[in-house]
Amino acid sequence: MNATYATPPLLKVTNLVKTFSPGGGLMAKGSGVRAVDGVSFSISPGETLGLVGETGSGKSTLGRLVLKLIEPTSGTIEFDGADVTALRGRQARALRGRMQMVFQDPYGSLNPRMTVNDLIREPMLVHGYGGDELKGRLESTMRQVGIDPRMGTRYPHEFSGGQRQRIGIARALVLDPKLLILDEPVSALDVSIQAQILNLLRDIQRRTGIAYLFIAHDLAVVRHISDRVAVMYLGRIVEMAPRHTVYEAPRHPYTKALLSAVPVPNPVTERGKKRIPLHGEIGSAASMPSGCSFHPRCFRARHAALQPGVEAEPWGKEMLPIACIHKLPGFATPHNDQVVACHFALLPDSFDAAAAHLPQENVAA
Repeated sequence: MNATYATPPLLKVTNLVKTFSPGGGLMAKGSGVRAVDGVSFSISPGETLGLVGETGSGKSTLGRLVLKLIEPTSGTIEFDGADVTALRGRQARALRGRMQMVFQDPYGSLNPRMTVNDLIREPMLVHGYGGDELKGRLESTMRQVGIDPRMGTRYPHEFSGGQRQRIGIARALVLDPKLLILDEPVSALDVSIQAQILNLLRDIQRRTGIAYLFIAHDLAVVRHISDRVAVMYLGRIVEMAPRHTVYEAPRHPYTKALLSAVPVPNPVTERGKKRIPLHGEIGSAASMPSGCSFHPRCFRARHAALQPGVEAEPWGKEMLPIACIHKLPGFATPHNDQVVACHFALLPDSFDAAAAHLPQENVAA
């Protein structure tokens, strides 16, 4: 995809933090669950940023923060030059017209008691549209997503999953937003329908210049629609780079492990491919590991601890680098426009090839 990069960006997120209180009560200072922890990124007009990671990484929370469906604990969100975090009342409502969201579940995100016309028309009524403008925009938006306007009197249960997602996209597009936040928009659909929805989104972007924040756990899906990719783990972005760099020269061990699990269409290549195992499950933001949050599962850290000159100490039954256990990694830049949050980001691929298949003595301290 060909994005038009501009300065200033359409969306700029800086050091964004969201802390939830355990049990939803009043939160003592410094307590709580950090679902989003110091995230920074930007999106240019017409660009798609793919945001990927396992369930529990904080992706959906980040999308809702950007749209101001939930309030951030700290940090800033700038959209089209305005500080989103400072907007209230009418200003916040106007902002919602320029930033919209498409949800994961096309079955649960549409009111079953409303017709298609009513579902798509509702955002326009909230924002004060009426008369001929309302009718004209309703019909043109339905055609834009491939729905015959004559079907507008039907109800959601009369449509397939892919058609329902088209209705959800139409509902988000009808206000002509500049940014669409797509939260796992194809994960509930069959593979063939996924391709149709992705092609639809690409066509809409080419015609309108809209920007996307595309949230997904499937790296294969993200590859087909994103200009840049950000990989998220336990509330933090651990790698971000242009799409081709992430898929051809990944540097974070988490990114490498995720990519190794993506199926290859060629069965011969698939059989010969070495998968990098991710030991254990993703941790919990309620009990965030010290230092690098990925170190309990990191094959690179275990191998690095064996190298001369690397200070290490026991962690469970293994030795890990002291830096990985106790120090939050900064961002290294192995390539242009690529940032990686890893203490050992600049080690060669040959190092990881040897490290990925070392025996793991203990994967839970």
